[in-house]
Parts: sequence; C-alpha cells; structure tokens
Amino acid sequence: MTIPAPPMGPPPSAPPPAPAMNSGVDARLLGEILVSEGACTAQQVEDALEIQAERGGLIGEILTQMDAITQLQLTRALGKQFGMEVEEKIDLDEIDVSLVGPLSMGYAKGAGVLPTLHEGGVLEVALCNPLAVDVLDDLRVMYDQATIEPYLVTPDILHEAVNHAFDRRARADQVVDDMAKEDGVGDIAAELEDAAKDILDEDDEAPIIRLVNSVLNQAAKEKVSDVHIEPMEKYVLFRFRKDGVLREIVRAPKRFQPAITSRIKIMGNLNIAEKRLPQDGRIRIKVAGRDIDLRLSTIPTAHGERIVMRLLDKTSTTLDLLALGMRQEVVDMLDALIRRPNGIILCCGPTGSGKTTTLYSALVTINKPEVNILTIEDPVEYQLEGVGQMQVLPKIGFTFAKGLRATLRQDPDVVLVGEIRDLETAEIAVQASLTGHLVFSTVHTNDAASTFTRMVDMGVEPFLLSSSIIGVLAQRLCRTLCRDCKEPYKPTGLELEQIGVSSDDPRIATAHFHRAKGCPECGGSGYAGRMGLHELLVPDEGVKRMVVDKEDAGAIKKAALRAGMKTLLMDGAIKAMEGRTTIEEVMRIATAAVD
Repeated sequence: MTIPAPPMGPPPSAPPPAPAMNSGVDARLLGEILVSEGACTAQQVEDALEIQAERGGLIGEILTQMDAITQLQLTRALGKQFGMEVEEKIDLDEIDVSLVGPLSMGYAKGAGVLPTLHEGGVLEVALCNPLAVDVLDDLRVMYDQATIEPYLVTPDILHEAVNHAFDRRARADQVVDDMAKEDGVGDIAAELEDAAKDILDEDDEAPIIRLVNSVLNQAAKEKVSDVHIEPMEKYVLFRFRKDGVLREIVRAPKRFQPAITSRIKIMGNLNIAEKRLPQDGRIRIKVAGRDIDLRLSTIPTAHGERIVMRLLDKTSTTLDLLALGMRQEVVDMLDALIRRPNGIILCCGPTGSGKTTTLYSALVTINKPEVNILTIEDPVEYQLEGVGQMQVLPKIGFTFAKGLRATLRQDPDVVLVGEIRDLETAEIAVQASLTGHLVFSTVHTNDAASTFTRMVDMGVEPFLLSSSIIGVLAQRLCRTLCRDCKEPYKPTGLELEQIGVSSDDPRIATAHFHRAKGCPECGGSGYAGRMGLHELLVPDEGVKRMVVDKEDAGAIKKAALRAGMKTLLMDGAIKAMEGRTTIEEVMRIATAAVD
C-alpha cells in the first residue's frame, strides 16, 4: 500500500542530516548500502540511476518500482544510512490514540508520521522519511517541546497504524463513519448470522453496508485483483483473487443475499429490479487515500445473481516495462518497435494477463507533446495524461470498428484499439498501419505464432498481415517469490527438464534457484506480487513468407525460434534461474503455451 508521503530517500547529492541518531551514520550512498546488504545488485542500481537521469525521482523509489528491493529493505538501508532505528511492525494495541488529538489524518498520512507513545517527556514517533526534520520540529511545538525519538517504518506499516489509530479515536468520540470502520469481515458476517430478522424487514441496514464496505476495504488493503460474491444453495460465498489465485474469505447467511446484491448494484448505478439479465457497471471508491475503480459485473445463476468486481488501483499501477518483469533484451526490442512510424503491434494472452497494462506502458514511453495518441477501449481502465481516450458503447452502435474509423479522421500518430474481435476492426487496423499509423491492439490467442493464423481465420488477407504486423508479444503473469522467506535449493534433473533446461546447461553453474517457503509477510503462500513472462515475435522475411503461404502456427513458431525468439517457457526458465519465481510456477503458467 503506497502512501502520499515525502520522498523515501535523500537526493543522491544531499548530505544525510541526522534528525535523531541512535547509532553511527553510514556515509555511503544509499545504492552502495543496498548492494552491500545483498538487497540488490550493482547492475540494478546502475539501471535505476539511468532511469533517474532520464526521468528524475529518488533512487530508492525507483528500485522499489523495479521490484529490485522491497520497501522493508529500503527502510532498513535508510535506517543504516541515517543511523536510525528501524521497526518492522507497530503494535497497534500499544498505540496511545490520545496522541493523535493535535493531528489530522491527512497531515499524518501526508507527512508520513505517527506519534505512538509519550512517556517521561519523550515522544516516540513512527516515521517514513528520515529527512522530515520540519515535521519533527512541528511535533515538538504540538507536544510542548517534548524530546522526540523517531524510528523508521515502511509506508504500508505506517498507513495501517494511522488508519487504526484514527479509527479508534473516532469510535471513542462516537463519530464513526461506516466506510471507515475496521470491523473484521468475519465478525460482521457473524453479526448477520445472529440477527433475528431479515435485513429487508429492518429500517437499519447498517450491518449489510458495513459488510460490503469492510469487504472492499480489506480487498483494497490486500491489493487483490478481483472480488467474487457467489450465491450458493445455503450461503453467500465471498472470495478474493490475489496474484491470480482465488481464496475464500467469508460466508454470509443466505437470507441476506438480496440485500447484499442490492447494495452493490446501487453503488454501481445498476437496475436493482432487473435480475434476469447480465449487467455491467463501475464503482469509484476511496480507501485510505487511494482512488480505486471497480469494474462491476453481474450475471444470473441458479441460486441468484453472481457478482464479480475487478479492482483498478490507479495509485499502485506501475506503467514501466522493466518494472513489469520484462527482460532488458525484450524491452530493447519492444522499444525499437514502438518508435517505428507505422505498423501493427499486437499483445496476446488470456483475460487478466496484463495485456492492457503492457500497452499502456508502451504508450507512456512514447507519449510526447509532438505525438498524437488516441485510444478506443472497453472500458477505459486508466487515465493517461496527454492521451485522447474513448470508450466503446455497443448498445448505441459505437463499436471498435466505428471508433477506429472515426479516430483515423483525428490525425493520429499512434492508435490503441482495445481488442481486435472481428474482421471489420482487423481490416481497418491493417489499413491504418499501411497508411502511416502505428497501431497497438490485443488478440486472444495462446502464443505469438498463433496470432497470424487467428487473423487469417478472421478473413484478413495474409499478404496484408505480412506487410503490417511488425511485432507480436505474448504474455502471462506468474507469481514472484516472497523476498523475506524464499529459500535456495538445487532442482532435480526432471524439474530442469520440465522447463526445457538440460542438466549440463552452462547457465546452471551461475543459476540461483529458489522455492517458496511461506511467512507472515506473504500470508504463508511463499509468493508476493506478480511479473510477466513474455514471448516477443518480430517477423523476419522468412516468417513473412510463411504467413503469405498460410503456414500453420507450429511451423511459424519453429521459424521464429530459429531466428532467436524465446518462448514463454524459456523466459520463465530464465526468471526461475534468477531466483525470481519457482519452477512450479513457471510450469503452471507457461505449460499451456507449449506445443
């Protein structure tokens, strides 16, 4: 969970001041400390410095965005650099909530600070930014010149503590707002179970509202991608999808299903009386200072309406190709493609594989005042500054094809089409690329080579495809290992064979295989976060001839492999050898794309 706090590290040129030192200051640069502690490699620091020189920012933030280090590793390094104590957690029950009286919640979050204990004239303060000297000066005045003893914590730990402290203070003052309550989802469900009447017969629907709000609050806190609300025969099941894996959260009594469904449909401006047809909507909420959009979908089932909400967290989305897990080799090849004046670049993969995020990242890379970029999407997921974005509305006949045709009259340099679903859209995209436009789009195919045969099956002429498509990127999302608990091990010959690596492969000598273990930080799963596996096919003359000759996908794939393409499985094997994910995870994700 990110926090709108002051920067998480000093500028490289700034000498480290010492707000309250508890041990010796380390005069080394932050990157040197991180490398010496084994948090990242010198190469990763060099890559971050290049990004910093190009875009600005702080080295610590850039390294975390690259997924090179965790927030905890950054905080530990800052503590070492500034000689400050670092705490990995805050005991929420030990916080003196009376201390937040002089502060507002907005100030505490914005300044990244929380007083936790005042004893013997000493005020202990949790802090995110060791450079926040002015904040400590403010606290000395607020708390009558108390001696300040700051300690460093990660932004997500501080955020959780701030929410907890202000929530307890609000409840003590009897000014609780339902959306801000931190009641456990299970506790609220139990409260509903004990209720004597159906909630629809009651004037006070607060328990239902609190249940829905608590579910959304917990989903945002855990950074899940989807919330499933599924009516069963005897209960309503709530499930979260995180890192691509579903897990059960709570079961609510069956008799409250109509109230739960109605509450969510009202939030999404849907027709609560219509229960026979599927409906789509959008909910916008703010949780702990984070703007979150929810794409809402309802469908009728045998036991009632099934609801799925996809969370789109604008504040935590990283639109950077390296940060998405793409290898430098693939980034360089893709960067060359997206800077070409015309052609079609297609991204393929199943729903939820990160295709849109990858294309957005490409757009951000080339987005400049002199480039006119327009998009046609369904729906518009993230707002991109300087980009004209349209949403298709099939109900009134505004389809991808009509939107693309209209867009070409707007003098675009680059056009993003959310998806090529039919022949009409495909033909317009091809014509646009042949008339001097760069076109980005997505196709639902299994691998890169299958994209050509899929487009031919749609009815596009093969010679037009060979002339217009300049690159096809297939991708999947795989879970990354938890940095706090992953453990090294030596895989067996069979395991290596499964990912296409022979036992005598010279790369094994320098490989760093790890496996998932599980710890409190990752919820016992052994994984934390996801990254992409990528397969980039840049058609050469040989592949183009095969497309014109209508060769099958298998033959095209073999030709691309001979030309140097790495498949999803090969990319996954490289990342497993780097210790970023496990062999099991690569097999789970990439096997479907293997012939």
